[in-house]
Amino acid sequence: MKKFRNLIIGGIETKVFNLIAITAILLTVTFMSVAQYQARMLSSLAEETSARQQESITGITESLMDEVVKQSMNRDTELEAMIVEELFHSLGSRVEMLGRYAESLYANPENTGKKGYGPPNPRKEGEATAQLILADGVDGTTPELAARLGLTANMTDMMISVFEASVQTNSCFVALPEGALLLVDDHPSSKYEEDGTLISFDARTRSWYRQAVEAGRMIFTDVETDAFTGNIEIVCAMPVYSDGRLEAVVGANLFLTSMQEAVESSDENGGFVCVVNQNGHVVFSPKTEGIFRVCDADEAEDLRRSENMSLAGLVSNAMQAKTGVRKITLEDGTYYMAGAPMKTVGWSLLYIFSQESADRPVEMLQESFTGIQEEAVAAYRGNSARTNRMGIMLLAVLAVLLTAASLLLGKRIVKPLNAITKRISQINVENPEFKMDKAFRTGDEIEVLAQSFAAISHKTVEYVRQVKKITAEKERVSVELQLSHDIQVNMLPNIFPAFPERKEFDIYASMLPAKEVGGDFYDFYLVDDSHLVMVIADVSGKGIPAAMFMMASKIIINNISTMGVSDPAQILEAANRQITSNNPAEMFITVWLGILNIQTGLLTAANAGHEYPCLMRKGGRFALYKDRHGFVLGGMEGSQYHSYEVQLYPGDAVFVYTDGVSEANNAKEELFGTGRLEEALNRDPEASCKQLLENVSASVAAFVEEEPQFDDTTMLAVRYNGPVEAIKEVKRDGSL
Repeated sequence: MKKFRNLIIGGIETKVFNLIAITAILLTVTFMSVAQYQARMLSSLAEETSARQQESITGITESLMDEVVKQSMNRDTELEAMIVEELFHSLGSRVEMLGRYAESLYANPENTGKKGYGPPNPRKEGEATAQLILADGVDGTTPELAARLGLTANMTDMMISVFEASVQTNSCFVALPEGALLLVDDHPSSKYEEDGTLISFDARTRSWYRQAVEAGRMIFTDVETDAFTGNIEIVCAMPVYSDGRLEAVVGANLFLTSMQEAVESSDENGGFVCVVNQNGHVVFSPKTEGIFRVCDADEAEDLRRSENMSLAGLVSNAMQAKTGVRKITLEDGTYYMAGAPMKTVGWSLLYIFSQESADRPVEMLQESFTGIQEEAVAAYRGNSARTNRMGIMLLAVLAVLLTAASLLLGKRIVKPLNAITKRISQINVENPEFKMDKAFRTGDEIEVLAQSFAAISHKTVEYVRQVKKITAEKERVSVELQLSHDIQVNMLPNIFPAFPERKEFDIYASMLPAKEVGGDFYDFYLVDDSHLVMVIADVSGKGIPAAMFMMASKIIINNISTMGVSDPAQILEAANRQITSNNPAEMFITVWLGILNIQTGLLTAANAGHEYPCLMRKGGRFALYKDRHGFVLGGMEGSQYHSYEVQLYPGDAVFVYTDGVSEANNAKEELFGTGRLEEALNRDPEASCKQLLENVSASVAAFVEEEPQFDDTTMLAVRYNGPVEAIKEVKRDGSL
């Protein structure tokens, strides 16, 4: 093509000019040929451009919709499973706290007085009260049973605290093997018949009692019906033994009505949630038909053994860990599915979303685009036909005027199309959106075409922008959690050797949080030249709330111990007063605190509900030192603690830890336990404190294998070498 002034020779404008000129000469036949050629050319260009746009938009939209659905399902599944898991885990923690208190109570009955008790009082409806219920034929007035009940009633205050700790708690209780049940709830009237007769109740016949006794440990029941209210519930129960004899079964139960209602209302917009128990049975679901409906236990299908191998694999995997989103085909269609475990009870939560619903927005966008394009083409063809008819009628009169107007008409048609084509070719990552321009506003089908593409292009860019926003938010949260982790780690002594100038002892400690931040902590510091304070503690819960509570508790204990209080029991009592005075979250903390006299080797310590320490005498082996436990800090006002003394000699060592070590579990749900802990320590009992901790860490890692860490893991070891004078004497003798 050549350009002469404003005329492009050989281009579309020239062709239009020539065709109209020839039409003026050859009249109607030639003009009709030009009009038809022009119509075919523009229609083909519009259809080709539309096909490319539709193909591009469909691919981008389908990819974005698939990614958005997967991210949303992953986030929602994990969040909902975490919420339910936290509810069950909290219930288990409270029952375990009741069990430990009961063990201490029954192990030392002579240290505790008798407390009053009585039957349910309907006038206290809505108030948390303790109530005694007996089985048929059980006489609660016999001296032996009355004494047992008076001793057990000492747990009333703690049971009320446990009951009021969660609005979902139905009741907490202590069941005696003699057929007596002492429970706390806020609906005492449910214990009476309509005629006012007190209902007899034999806890020994209930499944939770039998399961706990048979298992010999804390258990969670399947979903069952409450004996007094008829509501669905789940029960957590734990047997209590003394000298191998069953003393009682303690426990608490949760109403699951709110969970059932939430699951049944989740069926909307193509997705729904269902809960599968440890037997692979669907226990909560909004569906009344199909494979995800709820059935009686003897009729329910174990989804882990479904003929659909993809579904069976998903359910089995969801019992152990978060599965991620998978696409599974069932008889009624294809679904996106994701699962997450509720490990405390061995259940899993499934989030199911129909692929048909996920694809519906893309189909609607395609239909809308196709409809707009068809309307544009139809409008163009109609206008073209009318133009042809008018041209034939006016050709003779307007032949000269059409020759001049042909140039203007050519520019009007070709220029905006060229501008649109050029703008489409410029779309890239830096310039992703097609926007309207004055050149496109022709007032005809070309403007309609440009507006349609601009609208679709804008929606595509918005989808991309939303995905980027979600990604940026996730990165921000990750950075904040990492910063919290760094702050927490830097609050703990982390420079070793800690006291290089002090040869009287060797000390080393470590903490590995289960999440970015944790609730465990350790601390050690010299309050003067002769006394080393050592602390290890475990806060209830995990994450940022536990980390904040941990930092406050650490500061409180440090301040008290450095202000002249030298007795560990007094330090714990003062710390308990400060923590319980302002503890709206009702969190608690277990603590072992020891003060070592560096000159004499006398270790004075106190234990607030923490794990037993391990003690090793020089030349011997590590073994648990079963010290006397007090109640946890923050659990009860006015708790008292008792100090004890252990004389350390040169070469002796002490190892303390949190339950993240002893309760680490593998894929078989087996606990690492104190037995394996002693084996790990005794692999090289004379090793340095650092090597002792590394030996234990290696044993725990080999035991759990690929199982994710469930709790914070914290350890501290100290080895007493003797006073400086003694060490120098040994060196002079040449024996060290």
